[in-house]
Amino acid sequence: MERQDEGMAFLLQYENIAWYENGKVRILDRRVYPTVKFVECSTHQEVAQAITDMVTQSCGPYVAAPMGMALAAWECRGRKGDEQLTYLKEAAETISNARPTTRARLQIVCQQCVDAAEKAITEGREPLEDVFTEAIEINNRRYAKIAKAADYLVDMMPYRGKVMTQCFAETILGAMLREIKKRNLDIKLFCPETRPYFQGARLTATVARDMGFDVTLITDNMPAFVMKNEGIDLFTSAADAICVDGHVVNKVGTYQIAIAAKYHGIPYFVSGKPEIDHPTIQSVNIEMRDPDFVLQAMGVRTAAEGVKGYYPSFDITPPHLVSGVATDRGIYSPYDLARYFDGMSMAEMKELMV
Repeated sequence: MERQDEGMAFLLQYENIAWYENGKVRILDRRVYPTVKFVECSTHQEVAQAITDMVTQSCGPYVAAPMGMALAAWECRGRKGDEQLTYLKEAAETISNARPTTRARLQIVCQQCVDAAEKAITEGREPLEDVFTEAIEINNRRYAKIAKAADYLVDMMPYRGKVMTQCFAETILGAMLREIKKRNLDIKLFCPETRPYFQGARLTATVARDMGFDVTLITDNMPAFVMKNEGIDLFTSAADAICVDGHVVNKVGTYQIAIAAKYHGIPYFVSGKPEIDHPTIQSVNIEMRDPDFVLQAMGVRTAAEGVKGYYPSFDITPPHLVSGVATDRGIYSPYDLARYFDGMSMAEMKELMV
């Protein structure tokens, strides 16, 4: 099997995101990375809880979920075929509902694992190997599509320049950096830290360093200053959801950086795909997380007792602040995203969500 994670940083290798082996799933704990620590899950319910607890984030849940389904297949091994299928459908429901923001996509990857299991059961095989193989192929298909988007995104970059990122763009970050190296571009990165989990500091900056890039970390209140004084050429982010009406839902802070980029005449390209399940921004539920997280930094309290916190996980960037959406089918105007689906069946549209 050809692996699509070749040339990626440690953090983006399949085994180092989430991996099933011998009745357990190990998930890299991104809450403490670059300290390397794995959370070991002995049941599919523990995998779901790890996703809920942000042990893995960004695209990590879409790797952990199918590995959790492989674990569920191991849990129900030896049972009658119909009992196994019922068990796996229940596991899919548990895992896909781990977090509200990722529910639609997790339902799809979990259903793909159920379909693989059903085929194996029909053909008289234990489903574990087929589900595990499907889990890897889900990753391969997603990485391959993202690599195409990365090609289009890098087309927008100068031969020599400075790029600002936001949060942790996961696979598109690795694919983007890999493509920049392939083209021998001289690109320097500036990464906001993205509190309160510091994904930009711990994840994005580390991946960039590991892949040999000149990377500078900045705090979340520095982007406008850096844009003006350091000559940023392009701002880019991935997205937790891209609505067909052009609104971008991403890590909180993206909106304000997009405003600053617009003011300074810097293009903002978001990478990803429009989601048919989000025709308009009204379909998006912004997840509110534990407000205590903003009262501390990496476990050390920074606010006095009695001070309240506020923690929306995402914000919404309107289409007039977005220069373009880099997809696997090319770059689209945020006002023209419906055209992305031209010629696709509904099944193909659903498949594109992962």
